[in-house]
Amino acid sequence: MVIPARMPPRPPHGHPPPPPPQGGLGKALLALLLLGSLGLNLILFIAVILPSGGGSDDGLPIHEKHYSHSTTARNKIAIVRVEGMLIDEMMDYAHKQIERAAKDPDVKAVVLRINSPGGTVTASDELHRRLIELREGNSPRFKSSAKPIVVSMSSMAASGGYYIAMPCNHIFAERTTITGSIGVYASLPNISELANKHGVKMQLIKAGDVKGSGSMFHELSPQERQVWQDMVAHSYSLFLKIVEDGRPHLKGELTKNLVMKDKDGNEVKDAFQYDDKGNKLTEKPKVPYKRQLADGGIFTADEALQFKLIDGIGNLDDAVKEAARLASLTGDFRVISYEKPVTLLSLLGGGMKATTPFDMGQLANAAQPRLWYLSPNCELAGYLATVKKNDGGP
Repeated sequence: MVIPARMPPRPPHGHPPPPPPQGGLGKALLALLLLGSLGLNLILFIAVILPSGGGSDDGLPIHEKHYSHSTTARNKIAIVRVEGMLIDEMMDYAHKQIERAAKDPDVKAVVLRINSPGGTVTASDELHRRLIELREGNSPRFKSSAKPIVVSMSSMAASGGYYIAMPCNHIFAERTTITGSIGVYASLPNISELANKHGVKMQLIKAGDVKGSGSMFHELSPQERQVWQDMVAHSYSLFLKIVEDGRPHLKGELTKNLVMKDKDGNEVKDAFQYDDKGNKLTEKPKVPYKRQLADGGIFTADEALQFKLIDGIGNLDDAVKEAARLASLTGDFRVISYEKPVTLLSLLGGGMKATTPFDMGQLANAAQPRLWYLSPNCELAGYLATVKKNDGGP
């Protein structure tokens, strides 16, 4: 039995056949793709084009992240990280970590992880004060209990980075750590010679003999220099007192000459001279070589241990063990660290930075005279760090 097939009618001669009907699925998918593209572009516009305030996390909560040991224990040891330059305007994140650890009743001890060449006198001293409040549990801003603090030094904890370690109960440095640099300086840019050569000058109208001291357009007079020297000496005396208060066994020892020894244990009293390529100039006479703990210079971890600037050489886990011992944590406990707030920008681009117009105020902020607790050879880093605020550390 054959079923007859019915052919569709042919179109009139000379006209093409109509296109086959299309379903609504393709149109819906195309519309969704278009809407998604528009939405993504809008999000990118908001994240990249609108100002971000220099990466500040003001007003955003910080979050806990499990580091080690139990994931469920109630008692905690908190790792507070202080990293990068210590600049007055850039310490919000460090302050938030300290406050979070102090307020949390489950945090029984703190490990202060330092990786910093130091920074300004004011930023270092403010951190020092907050760490004392954390240790003693006597903050005037909130209620908290006393908590032991153990320092874990990373690659560098020098000058201001060493200063902020002084409130702590025990100090560990890793075997590759650079520390010490107990000293202070003021760096005043001077372009007076360059300005004179090119006919540039600034007319300064002032009242007060030393009101113009520190201007980059003229040389310091002896009287003006003495004003800055007095401020440096005052901050230096404060540094010595802070170290002696934090390390009582060093009282009276910081400005005494040290006995330096070479790798074979022989005392070193003289030093060779070197050329600019690091080659030893054996034909030139040696020069006197002496060191003091507070001469502003840095020390290796082995030297720091020898001269009792630190208590031991160990890593972060060693510091955690000591913190647990000081807090009498014999059972299960968990070790946590704090994370910076997750922002839209970090979710979208990771390292993508918001582009904002250059602010001349930032340059002016960097150029203002400051007193520094800063490791040697970090002057330029200090100025650059003040040009643009970061989001709390590297």
